[in-house]
Amino acid sequence: MKVVLHYAAGPGLTRRVAEIERRQGLRVALCPVADRTRYRTAMADAEVLWHLLDPVTEAVLDGAPALRLVQKIGVGVNTIDLDAARRRGVAVCNMPGTNTQAVAEMTLLLILAALRRVARLDAATRAGEGWRQPVEVQDRYGEVSGRTIGLVGYGAVPRRLAPVLAAMGARVLFASRNPKPEAVGERRPLDDLLRESDVVSLHVPLAADTERLIDAGAIARMKRGAVLVNTARGALVDEAALIDALDRGHLGGVGLDVFEAEPLPAESPLLGLDNVVVTPHVAWLTQETLERSLSVAVENCRRLGAREPLLHRVA
Repeated sequence: MKVVLHYAAGPGLTRRVAEIERRQGLRVALCPVADRTRYRTAMADAEVLWHLLDPVTEAVLDGAPALRLVQKIGVGVNTIDLDAARRRGVAVCNMPGTNTQAVAEMTLLLILAALRRVARLDAATRAGEGWRQPVEVQDRYGEVSGRTIGLVGYGAVPRRLAPVLAAMGARVLFASRNPKPEAVGERRPLDDLLRESDVVSLHVPLAADTERLIDAGAIARMKRGAVLVNTARGALVDEAALIDALDRGHLGGVGLDVFEAEPLPAESPLLGLDNVVVTPHVAWLTQETLERSLSVAVENCRRLGAREPLLHRVA
């Protein structure tokens, strides 16, 4: 069975894929996203695509007549044309839970980095200015303890994160469509959560009703000096409105792993703001996540070959 892994694999992942080929009998073609020619050639006879972020469009599916499965490495399937896959009889699966720990940890990291102004301090220290910060900056450092942290959504990541935040002394709020009897924290309508929270962290999938969920109106309802963190999907936030709120000083800081356009353009105003912490959509990426993900992906290849029900099928 031929598999295409559409990702630039480092040395460790390359060795792990080679081991999978030896043990499982799969043929895995490694295709960096930037190499479009290699990707098109590899997909021409591929039966399985291990997909990360580059969109799986109708054109991609048209170029893969033997394709039987698109296996999302992760959870969100908004980058896959599900209708086109259904029309072609191509199964689509994801792997909920494999990246939960990594994303929860990165979310906490971004919250702390935004509250402690780590980006500014790192740059200043490297430039030899770390011990000569303006005295007014002292008023901008904060702790998790004693703050109200609002989690928008209460899926796997908030379930992992909320007890940690509570243990650190935060008051935890969450917004969810349905009651969560097991939740750590207090449930609030979104507007109330925005008004009450010192930190707002986004944890919902991208869909028609969540696109630009955090727009100018939502940002205006947030506390002056509040922090926004997004490790979910970039299009949940109206980036122009976010930049405006940062310029005006309405928001105190931002931690972003995801963006409306990826890669983030070099000319983005976000990169010029010292109260913004940015990472390149890697909240999910740890050695442990990759190992868990490969286990699910390999098992679904086995099931596909044996004509058994696939794990976590979404289409």
